[in-house]
Amino acid sequence: MTLAQDRTQDRTLAAQVRADFPILAQTVNGHPLVYFDNAATSQKPRAVLEALNHYYEYDNANVHRGVHALSARATDAYEGARDKVAAFVNAASRDEIVFTRNASEAINLVAYSWGMSQLQPGMKSSCR
Repeated sequence: MTLAQDRTQDRTLAAQVRADFPILAQTVNGHPLVYFDNAATSQKPRAVLEALNHYYEYDNANVHRGVHALSARATDAYEGARDKVAAFVNAASRDEIVFTRNASEAINLVAYSWGMSQLQPGMKSSCR
């Protein structure tokens, strides 16, 4: 494959990926939107937007907190997602999968739970 063919293939792949994200179809200041603020907010592909829309239209209820049909469906979907993630990362069970709101919460959860298991009486933390 030539360098020109390789670049064309890269552009084609980029165009395919961009097409999955509806928000990237717009232009800003005359240029296609490029979004780099992923640490604050990540953009959603069409499949995620459609799944969210379906949830809010048909299954919107508290997970693990109700006995009615909507809550049962929401709980089944939530636990099904944990099963899929567990299989994807080769976890022993869904119980090893914990969903958090963001990376900061996840890091703090791991640091706190691991840290508390490692602390001994008389130890001092250097965190400020």
